[in-house]
Amino acid sequence: MDSLISSLTKAFSLILHLNPELFGIILLSLKVSGLALVMATLFGLPTGAILGLSRFPGRSASVSVMNTLMGLPPVVVGLFVYLLLSRKGPLGFMGLLYSPSAMILAQTILAFPIVASLCHSAILNIDPIIRQAATTLGATTGQVTIKIIREARYGIMSGIIAAFGRVMAEVGAILIVGGNIAGYTRVMTTTIALETDKGNFELALALGIILLSISFVINVLLHVIQRKGSANRA
Repeated sequence: MDSLISSLTKAFSLILHLNPELFGIILLSLKVSGLALVMATLFGLPTGAILGLSRFPGRSASVSVMNTLMGLPPVVVGLFVYLLLSRKGPLGFMGLLYSPSAMILAQTILAFPIVASLCHSAILNIDPIIRQAATTLGATTGQVTIKIIREARYGIMSGIIAAFGRVMAEVGAILIVGGNIAGYTRVMTTTIALETDKGNFELALALGIILLSISFVINVLLHVIQRKGSANRA
């Protein structure tokens, strides 16, 4: 018990004294996950919109595949990206393995189906009368699409925030493709795993506290957005 209290005290001291190593790891984590989320949104939102608004052969199968990919095991994604970027892989010439870029790619692959699937669900939940009314009033296809996406904005934002929570807590894929290199590819989750194995509980606990705080903020944002979405529909 004394050891736990001592470790927690030192962990809070690291946070309060703005330990450079600690905050360097936090900033890299936010950078990698933030860029991955931007990439996943750029591809996932149009994909979700197409699946939600269009009718084409294979649409149901595409939705099923996208929903299945939401449960992608991170280590499988890490293995796939590793083989893709390894020296003998098709993109090996780019030299991206064991770099933040490789980590961003892995997290983008993990976040993309979450964004696409939840955006698709948000768009499907919009009352069809809105689309019919817009079409009747002479709106173009593009205007109708923008209107529906605007109406589904709270559900879409919830999907994006949920994807961010997933990638922030990810460890398996980025450990494989990033290599956990100190000062270069070491992020919060991989550092917690490493420092715990080394017995350096102070840094691990400090990062754990920060990660829990970020998760709490994410969940609060989700709750607020979902409440706004419910009030908007009412």
